[in-house]
Amino acid sequence: MPHTTTQTRLYYAILWFVAILFFLPVFWIILAALKTPSDILAIPPKFVFTPTLDNIIKTVSAPNTIPYFINSIFLSLGSVLVATVVSFLGAYAFSRYHFRATNFLMFLLLSTRMVPAAAAIVPVFQMFNAMERGLGIPMRSTALGVFLLYASFSIPFSIWILKGFIDGVSQRFDETGLVNGASRLHVIFRVVLPQVWPGIIAAFIFNLIFVWNEFLFNFILGGRTTQMIPYALAVGLVSAGGNIDWAFVASLSTAYVLLPVIMIFFFQKYLLVGMTFGTVRGEV
Repeated sequence: MPHTTTQTRLYYAILWFVAILFFLPVFWIILAALKTPSDILAIPPKFVFTPTLDNIIKTVSAPNTIPYFINSIFLSLGSVLVATVVSFLGAYAFSRYHFRATNFLMFLLLSTRMVPAAAAIVPVFQMFNAMERGLGIPMRSTALGVFLLYASFSIPFSIWILKGFIDGVSQRFDETGLVNGASRLHVIFRVVLPQVWPGIIAAFIFNLIFVWNEFLFNFILGGRTTQMIPYALAVGLVSAGGNIDWAFVASLSTAYVLLPVIMIFFFQKYLLVGMTFGTVRGEV
């Protein structure tokens, strides 16, 4: 027993060490947001200082900060919500209707996420131009184009996660509902959906983090009405004097991580289930 207790303590000590190691950069950014510009650049670094909210107030009061936040929230939450709904229906179809070459189709879906953004930006740019010329639908520099782009990029990974969850729900639930007169939509949304909520939340948060931090597509394909916080960090990084404005970077980054941190904190158990259960086969 003492040997087991020592192993347990060592195990948790290592976990705490790794967690603190990964949290240190975030903690340092938060500290920098509460320092004056002179304290941020002080050598050696100041760990004891008088906190101030001037940096955060100045950053939030800037003309474009609030619109950037609104764009980030709308494009991220909206596109991921649409992608999650579409992915749930697609995952149900892949799970319940055994198409030919299902595994190959699933691989093709996931392979779209294996392509680096820098390699995909030119084809997407040309596709947007073709849609504007052929269909007359404005896609570049519009909220519609960026919204649909983020939704389409979020669907493949969500289908992969949700298919694993739906595979774990016995088809006997579907058959029982259909035999008792329920429609297919009733079975999908009233029988299957409540049993895969952890997967829904996990897919939503995973893709939210991806869209929330996306920069390249937003910078090249977006416009003034679709610019998000990563764009603001890039263009506001250097001050008028040619120096890096660390106070701006720290304060904006601190405010920007709040939404993902809050969502991950409240739904962390679903994330853990989503990272493990989605790969397990079998009935529940």
